Amino acid sequence: MSVKNFVEDTITSHKITVFSKSYCPYCRRAKTMFGDKYPDADIGVIELDERDDGSDIQEYLRQKTGQGTVPNIFINQQHIGGCDDTMSLQSSGKLAGLIAA
Repeated sequence: MSVKNFVEDTITSHKITVFSKSYCPYCRRAKTMFGDKYPDADIGVIELDERDDGSDIQEYLRQKTGQGTVPNIFINQQHIGGCDDTMSLQSSGKLAGLIAA
């Protein structure tokens, strides 16, 4: 499976998709928030540092979204951004609506 197909299939297979690195504190913060606030949501987490093709996936995501950093988060196939973007949506009360849609 190509990197593009893997990424697109992963995004469409989960309500929330987090492209992450296992050692990243911002990734950990976002994953913890989703787990605490939305424990019943279908969350797919891809740890790029644990995959042989992780750098290729990150490069494809950069081309797709313009964001080269992790976490790179999608909700209902919509690119949300990174940790700060996600936390801002949570603080404003908008994140729950995106997840519920």
